[in-house]
Amino acid sequence: MKAVVITQKGDPSVLDLREVADPSPGQGDLLVRVRASSLNRADLLQRKGMYPAPAGTRQDIPGLEFAGFVEWVGPRAGTYSIGDRVMGLLPGEGHAELVVTPASLALEVPENLTFEEAAAIPEAFLTAHDALSMQLDLRAEEKLLIHAVGSGVGTAALQLAKVIGAYSLGTSTSERKLQKATALGLDFGINSGSSSFEAMVEQATEGRGIEAILDLVGASYWNANLRCLAPRGRMIIVGLVGGDRVEVDLGVVLRKRLRFMGTVLRSRNLEEKAELTRSFSESSLPLFENETLVPVIDSVFPIEEISQAHAYMEQNRNFGKIVLSFDH
Repeated sequence: MKAVVITQKGDPSVLDLREVADPSPGQGDLLVRVRASSLNRADLLQRKGMYPAPAGTRQDIPGLEFAGFVEWVGPRAGTYSIGDRVMGLLPGEGHAELVVTPASLALEVPENLTFEEAAAIPEAFLTAHDALSMQLDLRAEEKLLIHAVGSGVGTAALQLAKVIGAYSLGTSTSERKLQKATALGLDFGINSGSSSFEAMVEQATEGRGIEAILDLVGASYWNANLRCLAPRGRMIIVGLVGGDRVEVDLGVVLRKRLRFMGTVLRSRNLEEKAELTRSFSESSLPLFENETLVPVIDSVFPIEEISQAHAYMEQNRNFGKIVLSFDH
């Protein structure tokens, strides 16, 4: 099969599409012919040697999600059949013509979605679902601040917040992205490149603060986040593009009785990932069929243009997901 290979650590030019050995599925696995995958910042970090894949996963083939059709079903892989359209998360090796996934991590692709649309769902929506529903326990009428709202996870989170009935605030340094997010359902957009998001949050909440924060930025927003949170507020950290070291004012944490969480999907064990997959499948996956939820695609690159796709993501221009197509 053909797969994207990281030939050495470096810039996007180190990526090459090469012939590699087909993966070997186990008894509880599905072998999937990939028609589309998506690009994530983890792929950029892996290419630079800064985010190794978990043990047992090839380090030189990136890719955390896929959409395609089942080509082989293991004898312990449940009720799947050859030809079924599926999508899902992977610890790596997703930018390839064939992938192996445990059947417990596969999701059925809704009939109304293309493979490209399906490939934009797993990482963004499972991450957002886990963060909002399974960890933050976001509730109706609460206020949620989403940093980097134009990202894949950000666009998924604002849609899921709307389904829950929460009020969403979102930050971006791009006015264009904020306009697109507003059209998608964002209640209050904040241009964090031209103004203090802390001041805008105070204005939007009339000084009461917000109950929850989904932070895809990290250290550079930490202190302002603390000041934005209402008493008994909580925050979950999903990304660290703004750094990973902070000084904490524990007095604020104590006085406000704040709670903080961190999350990552890639390194979780199979049981945890399967539980998340089941929860998302039951509560959210049906909402794609009536377009209550929609995958947000910025652009589609043929897999042969993988280097260009990496370079494009590094420019931070995308609103939503960058999809890689094998279907041509």
